[in-house]
Amino acid sequence: MNPLCSRCNLVVYPTEKVNCLDKYWHKGCFSCEVCKMTLNMKNYKGFEKRPYCNAHYPKTNFTCVADTPENLRLKQQSKMQSQVLYREDFEKNKGKGFSVVADTPELQRIKKTQDQISNIKYHEEFEKRKMGGDAPQKPSSPNPAFQPSGGSQNYHFEPAPEPVRQAAAGPPPSAGKRYRAVYDYAAADEDEVSFMDGDVIVDVQQIDEGWMYGRVERTGQQGMLPANYVEAI
Repeated sequence: MNPLCSRCNLVVYPTEKVNCLDKYWHKGCFSCEVCKMTLNMKNYKGFEKRPYCNAHYPKTNFTCVADTPENLRLKQQSKMQSQVLYREDFEKNKGKGFSVVADTPELQRIKKTQDQISNIKYHEEFEKRKMGGDAPQKPSSPNPAFQPSGGSQNYHFEPAPEPVRQAAAGPPPSAGKRYRAVYDYAAADEDEVSFMDGDVIVDVQQIDEGWMYGRVERTGQQGMLPANYVEAI
């Protein structure tokens, strides 16, 4: 069974049938919806399953969306998300970027001037040192009295020994008498001698019943000592 034409609703026979836009047309009925110009498969443009010529093809019109509360909320949310993403990207790339300054003729001139000034100052400073500079002073040698020995790294200063006071000269000792101290004794006068318990006193000479004269073998000092602090050996 032959289909009907979409334009005139008459039967379309195979010899004059045009199958386009999911419809069947007579060759003479396949024309522009506006100007009725006959079209073919090469010059037609379809819109909503209707043929149009190039001049009358409907233009696409944008739909205006009203700023409803919901649309405003979505717009604000999108803006906030964009700011968050921008801040995250900024924090990630912080410190990574650097600016490149072009080496312009003006910058080259300034750089050359600075180099010349630096060279002039360097030569002036060099001439001042050359003409009026003092010869470097030779460091004074340390006091040899305080130099440590070659193998030791520790500085040790021994105080000078105090002068030994000579005991008063006594009579020449008699030979052979030896005594041992039984107590400690500290000299109370210049002509006396100090000793400790157990010291050996040699060259002892009896002066009187209470005093003797002798030399302490341990210290080598001699002088008067009490007789009751020693015993004969």
